[in-house]
This record gives sequence, structure tokens and C-alpha cells, in this order.
Amino acid sequence: MSKQKIQLSDHFDYSRLLRFVLPCIGTMLFTSIYGVVDGLCVSNFVGKTAFAAVNLIMPVPMLVGSAGFMLGTGGSAIVGITLGEGDREKADRYFSLFVWTSVLVGCLLAALGFLAVKPAAALLGAQGEMLDYAVRYGRILMLSLPTFILQNMFQSFFVTAEKPHLGFAFTVAAGLTNMVLDVVLVGSLHWGVEGAAIATFLSQVVGGIIPLFYFLDPKSHSSIHLGPTLWSGRVLGSACINGSSELMTNLSMSLVNILYNYQLLRFAGENGVAAYGVIMYAAFLFVAVFVGYAVGSAPIVSYHYGARNHAELNSIYTKSLRLLGTVAALMTALSMVIIPHVARIFVGYDPELLALTSHAFRVYALCFFPKGFNIFGSSFFTALGDGVTSTLISFLRTLLLQPIALLLLPALWGIEGVWLAVTAAEAGALCVTVLMFIAKDKVFHYRKASC
Repeated sequence: MSKQKIQLSDHFDYSRLLRFVLPCIGTMLFTSIYGVVDGLCVSNFVGKTAFAAVNLIMPVPMLVGSAGFMLGTGGSAIVGITLGEGDREKADRYFSLFVWTSVLVGCLLAALGFLAVKPAAALLGAQGEMLDYAVRYGRILMLSLPTFILQNMFQSFFVTAEKPHLGFAFTVAAGLTNMVLDVVLVGSLHWGVEGAAIATFLSQVVGGIIPLFYFLDPKSHSSIHLGPTLWSGRVLGSACINGSSELMTNLSMSLVNILYNYQLLRFAGENGVAAYGVIMYAAFLFVAVFVGYAVGSAPIVSYHYGARNHAELNSIYTKSLRLLGTVAALMTALSMVIIPHVARIFVGYDPELLALTSHAFRVYALCFFPKGFNIFGSSFFTALGDGVTSTLISFLRTLLLQPIALLLLPALWGIEGVWLAVTAAEAGALCVTVLMFIAKDKVFHYRKASC
């Protein structure tokens, strides 16, 4: 029984739910790990200034590339609901529309982003050597935007296609490509920040271009396939609205990271930006578990919502909250133990920077518990096609509360307020998430009773 293929139409007990979402969690974890290797190589082989420059400019290509997250999550929810309704031909047509649109949008954004890197880096406060590093690294990443967008989209669509294990395999292949090239290009050939950017670019080719051929193959065992499509502004608009919470999350994450770097340059200079870079790389590993679970469970939610199976939908929702509560508590406690070791790997060569990073990470890590519920809450409502509620949660936790906290708390407690800002914002957003879940719970129990 355990070796049977898990389908979206199945009943999901804890075992089946975990088996289905674990490849997605693994995908996100592995993506985070090879991002960490990028930072490790730049920090240890090129130096602290280059490491700070990379982390200063990184939010800019992430900001420009957020369209991929929007069309991936919003589009996969529409495709999942359509599959649940039993119309596979329409699901293929929608899937193709989202992918081909993303390719065109990615090429346009790459051209615009390439031109914007230098003025953006200067506006963020980079000068001299740091500005030079930031421009050299950022321009290559901008050119890779089409592959970056596709890679992010396919992480969602592999799950909708009932092939989460294949999505994980592509991520592992992309990650190994990045890590090997990082060591060769940055560590052995000493290509500096350009080597790290090229390694990332080529890994995205593996994760974003090769899956195209799989979905184009009509003989593949995927539940969805790429092919001809018809332009539909209404469907694209629905996907954009439905995925607006993920767009909001990624846009605001980039904007908030920019604001973080600006504040840290004021309070701690280059060391502050470098310390925040270490925190972000390490935090990616913890947050990847929450994001992986949200991405993995979303197509299940979309399918059963489309099939009007409210009893199963309520069961998945209840099980998810219990699992997330347990994992969030364990991860928050675990982070406190491993923080000094992670910081030492990145910046052990600088005792002052190491001390700053270790302390800052312990304060920042308090945000992991509320963050898990907020990430799942936003994804859950996106999967239901309720982009408004999903966007509200994302808007509160990122674009509204975090900037407010980043501006107010440092005025009260200095740099300590910078590290506490995310926890304060996530805690405030959690109150709204809980209220949304309570309202949803009443609706589901009513519909379950009606059935």
C-alpha cells in the first residue's frame, strides 16, 4: 500500500499527507542549501566586502523575478481546481498559458533589470569596491531571470502534476550543479562574484529549462502537459489575483530586505549587512520547511475544493495545523542550539562579526513559530482561490508591519530593534491569520454538516 502512487483525489491520513509533501519540503530545503553554498564560497574565498555586496544587491533580482512566484502559485491553484472539476484538456491549456506568458515576461524583466542594477546598488548605499561587486554579481543574475521564473513556477506545477518526487529530483540536479560550479568557479578558478552568479545561472537552466521538455512530451506520465494555448486575459488576471499574496510576499520580502540593509548600514556598517546575510541564509533552511509544506499541500486543497469534497478539505486543514504547531515549536528550539555553529562556518574568520551574527540570529529566530502559521495560512487561502484573504495575510506580515517595525523599533532600542522587527510583524499578522482560520472553520463545518 505504501508504494502505491499518491493521487490528489485520495483520502489523506497523516502518513499519506507527509509522504506527499516531503518531496516538496526536500525541494525547498535543497534549494536553500545550494543558496547557502553560494554565500559560503563568496564569504570565504572572495571576502567580507564581496559577501556584503552580494547580500545588498540580492533583493533586487528577487524583487524583479517575483512574477514567477505569482503565476506559479496562482496558476497552479487554477489548474488544480480545474483538474478537480474533471476537465484535463482545459487544465493543459491553462498550464501552457501560464508557462509561455512567464517566458515572455521573464525576458522583458531581464532586459529592464540589467539596466537597473547599478543605480539600484548606488541607491542602496553601495560605494567603491562594494558597488563594483554588487553590479558585477547583479547583472548576471538579471540575465538569468527567465530561467529563475520558470524554476520557481515548476516547483508548484510538479506537485499539481502529481509528480512531487520528480520536482525534487530536478531541484537536486540543479543544486548539485550550483554547488559543484561554486567550488570550481569561485574556489578553484577564483572567478569571484561572477563565478558565483554564473553557477546560479547554470543551475537555473537545469531546474527551469529541462523540465520544459518533460512537460512538452505527450508520452510523459504527468497529469498536465504543455502545448498550444489561447490567450485569455481573464484567466491570467485570475491567476495574478489568486497569486497576488505570493507576489506580495516576495515583493515585500525584497523591499524589507532592502530596508534592513539600509538600517544596518546606519547602525553597524558593512558588518551589519554581512551579519544579516548570514541570518538570511540560515533562516532559509528553517523557512523552507514551512514553504515546502505549504507548496506541497496546496494542490491537494485546490483539488478537493474543486471536487466539493469539504469533509476531506476540513481534515487536511486540521491535520496541517497540528503538524505545523509541532514542527514550529521544535524548529524554534533547534535554531537556538545550532546558531553559533552556522555563524562560525560563514564568518568565523572575523571574531567581531561572528559575535554580532550569533547574537542577532538568536533574537531573530524567535520569529520562526508565528511565521510557520502565517505562511501556511496565506498558501491555504490561495489554494482555495481566495486571493483577497491570502493577500491580506501576506500584506500585513510583510509590506505593512515589517517596515513599520523596522522604522519604529530601532528608534527605541537601536540595532536590537532591527533584529526584533520580523518577530513583532509576524506576531501581529498571526492574530489576523487566526481570525481568518476561525471564520473559515465555521464555514467548513457548516458545509460538512450540509453534506
